[in-house]
Amino acid sequence: MTENFRAPEGWTELDKRAVDTVRVLAADAVEKVGNGHPGTAVSLAPAAYLLYQDVMRHDPTDHDWLGRDRFVLSAGHSSLTQYIQLFLGGFGLEKKDIEELRTWGSKTPGHPENFHTAGVEITTGPLGQGISSAVGFAMAQRRERGLLDAEAAPGTSPFDHFTYVIASDGDLQEGVSSEASSLAGTQQLGNLIVLWDDNEISIEGDTSIAFTEDTAARYEAYGWDVRTVDWTNGGTEYVEDVAALKDAILEGQKVTDKPTFIRLRTVIGWPIPELAGSHAVHGAKLGAEGVAGLKEAIGFDPEQQFQVDDDVLAHTRSLAERAAAAKAEWDEGYQAWRSANSEKAALLDRLLARELPEGFAEAFPSFEADEKGIATRAASGKVLEALADVMPELWGGSAVLAGSNNTTMKGQPSFLPEEIGSAEFSGDQYGRTLHFGIREHGMGAILSGISLHGLTRPYGGTFFQFADYMRGAVRLASLMKTPTTYVWTHDSIGLGEDGPTHQPVEHLAAYRAIPNLSIVRPADANETAQAWKAVLERDSGPVGLILSRQAMPTFDRSEYAGAENLVKGGYIMKEASAEPKVVLIATGSEVQYAAEAQKQLEAEGTPTRLVSMPSVEWFDEQDEDYRESVLPSSVSARVTVEAGIAQPWHRFLGTHGRAVSLEHYGASADAKTLFREYGFTAEAVVDAAKESLAAAGA
Repeated sequence: MTENFRAPEGWTELDKRAVDTVRVLAADAVEKVGNGHPGTAVSLAPAAYLLYQDVMRHDPTDHDWLGRDRFVLSAGHSSLTQYIQLFLGGFGLEKKDIEELRTWGSKTPGHPENFHTAGVEITTGPLGQGISSAVGFAMAQRRERGLLDAEAAPGTSPFDHFTYVIASDGDLQEGVSSEASSLAGTQQLGNLIVLWDDNEISIEGDTSIAFTEDTAARYEAYGWDVRTVDWTNGGTEYVEDVAALKDAILEGQKVTDKPTFIRLRTVIGWPIPELAGSHAVHGAKLGAEGVAGLKEAIGFDPEQQFQVDDDVLAHTRSLAERAAAAKAEWDEGYQAWRSANSEKAALLDRLLARELPEGFAEAFPSFEADEKGIATRAASGKVLEALADVMPELWGGSAVLAGSNNTTMKGQPSFLPEEIGSAEFSGDQYGRTLHFGIREHGMGAILSGISLHGLTRPYGGTFFQFADYMRGAVRLASLMKTPTTYVWTHDSIGLGEDGPTHQPVEHLAAYRAIPNLSIVRPADANETAQAWKAVLERDSGPVGLILSRQAMPTFDRSEYAGAENLVKGGYIMKEASAEPKVVLIATGSEVQYAAEAQKQLEAEGTPTRLVSMPSVEWFDEQDEDYRESVLPSSVSARVTVEAGIAQPWHRFLGTHGRAVSLEHYGASADAKTLFREYGFTAEAVVDAAKESLAAAGA
């Protein structure tokens, strides 16, 4: 062992016994439930133990400690790698929880869930998401430091810490990890350290059948600090040289202008006799012989299950004492910072409390009635500009479409190392404008990491059509209820000449199908402002703002209900002249056609209610009385109007309703022509209303 190892005498027998305890717990847990992933948890036991018991700064008694390092198990299938460390370290799990792995109601589900298990920073499982979101963690740490303690020397601020990742072969094969890792190199994220478990095994067997590039060289090309620790010694002898691994980590910590990538060569399942190195240990129980062989090989009683010796547990849970000492040292610097920075301390307190700033409500622009109007993407850009000075925690950018998405706050520097930039965007390591490059999936995962880090509020934009490229990250954010905002513009056939490859048709239905994701499609500039206000006030769960490329009329709110009603998801935008016989329900750019249709129907003597429904999800949250007041069950003649497939609307339409929708792909032409040719006109809405009235016998 080396002198830098935690204990002066090196790794004690108790440490070694604790590592072997990890191995037998992993084997027993998977054996008991009958399924799971034991191999990686067995062979990575020394690395995980090193991180949790020695390297990382964290506190088992305070999972939300501001000064903690972050840990991301990107190889989420090997959940036991993290669960057993949380148990041994005293983070809240007990042996009973390990015994209940992957069972109903347990604290140890098949993959780590941050909303379910204390001590887990992020939900992982879909490969590549963890390492990609870890890039967001690292970016958030730098931005937060810039907001709170920008002048401190490197390594001296209470807001300095590292994000550590354990990644697998599978993580590095998923494209999203390439996207995010490339950006991490550009961003020179010296606070990010990744351990790659290079065991050359996936669930199909040897990775040579599909994964043959020089991965370490790839990461070097990305701009990472790359190191190799080979426990296989070139395949000649297997030695778990934990001291060499720690040396690599400590050297990586010193590299401040590059993220660190440590290639750790291992043999999956080592030291299980006959099975080590085989894909048979990757995703299945070991079997009675395999479990017994492992225990015998490391000196455990094969007749005992879930063996944890008292002295081992006492030793590992002394982590709390070491953490307390580290925390006290950190707190001394933190209190000194608070005393010297009263305004910044007040900002931190507000950010920790997730409170909105003074002047928040007054900052939002209002837009005068205008028949020509503006595109909702442009209105969104004006809202962001208005919020720039009010909400320093609000930051974001686009997947290379900032000029189209209107996601750049004017006058705000880019989040880039100072020596990197362009004529248009100057770099500032603590800047505010994010440039994700053409990496939608990476952007989605990074946004989740930024949000989960805790203090700031991120947003990211792209064309709505390309939201499909980031759907995996959006789904995971929805599962975690991460408060992230997606600015998805060019929302319909209204983008015209770009043609069907860029025109989302099924996307509104597809994204409304994701639980916990709110889709908000404002009808004009004022609804757009109110959408941003509602998103920031709610601060719960991801939201997709669906915005237009083309200009839309700004409604006269002296004639129509106030846009602040958007917060309810759906509202009566204009009431019928008498008891309504038909209800028109519209969203986004199509509200203008429903509004004109209402006037025509009223002129013909048909009392017609106009409902703006920017968010089905928020409308569903309202109580039954409110929903009934907007869409009375007594009125079965209804029309929905949206330039997308009608699938989400049938539950509102019932038997007699009619949908003005788009059930096919678009074409390349100007927006006015496309809307006319595809039946998005006031006349088409009137015809649909008359059909519905006839069907309802009204």
